[in-house]
Amino acid sequence: MASKSKCVRRVVFNQKGGVGKTSITCNLAAAFAAAGLKTLVVDLDAQGNTSHYLLCEGAIGGRTITDFFESTLSTLKIFGQPLSDCLYQSDFKNLWVIPADARLAELQPKLEARYKVFKLSQALDDLIDNQKFDAVFIDTPPALNFYSMSALMASDRVLVPFDCDAFSAAAVQHVSDIVQEVAMDHRPDLSIEGIVINHFQAQANHHKAAIDAISQHGIPLLKPYLSPSVVMRESHAARVPLVFYKPAHKLSAEFNQLAALSRSVKAKTKQT
Repeated sequence: MASKSKCVRRVVFNQKGGVGKTSITCNLAAAFAAAGLKTLVVDLDAQGNTSHYLLCEGAIGGRTITDFFESTLSTLKIFGQPLSDCLYQSDFKNLWVIPADARLAELQPKLEARYKVFKLSQALDDLIDNQKFDAVFIDTPPALNFYSMSALMASDRVLVPFDCDAFSAAAVQHVSDIVQEVAMDHRPDLSIEGIVINHFQAQANHHKAAIDAISQHGIPLLKPYLSPSVVMRESHAARVPLVFYKPAHKLSAEFNQLAALSRSVKAKTKQT
């Protein structure tokens, strides 16, 4: 049964690697949490970068999302273990995490063979209703695989990171096609909320050209565009989202503005 909550579930998805999915996921989620919303981040990337960014050293001492997916393969459990079994409260107010680990990669072939792609959506419905989350962000691997498809099936909106190069422009069209297919076949309310422009340099002509190219797709370009900054790497090393690490920084302000814009979006955005 679908969740009755008004919680909006956003997936940050792009098959291209290196576009800033983890930084965008974690800092938008942190901005939502800072605004007083009980926010959940689900890490579906076997690299676990989101988990390590948001949870302090040694915090992940028990189950992860891998254990949830593994439990769905059991003939003794129809729906698998509850996601609450792998839910961790971060050190940051209102911010909760379901972490990932490297075992996800090994488990994927078994999950694909048993067609467990809807299990995450069903389990999230229950978790959201029980824990009263206001917002969910899902970080995905840089690939179209079982985990990214599970995330799309479990989400309401898609945020597409874009890092201003020609390869990213081609990837955006592919993401749009995938989202339309999932919406038509499985999740009618799924839509692209917008493209998040990352590492934008206003003085770089090729950045302007890349943005002009993707603007032809008819997908909203979310503003402000995110500036490049070495302080983001510092926040990664400190394991503190930038919006908390240096709240007065220009990039933190941009994330907070993007989060405010995202919270204000009510209607479904149609793809063309």
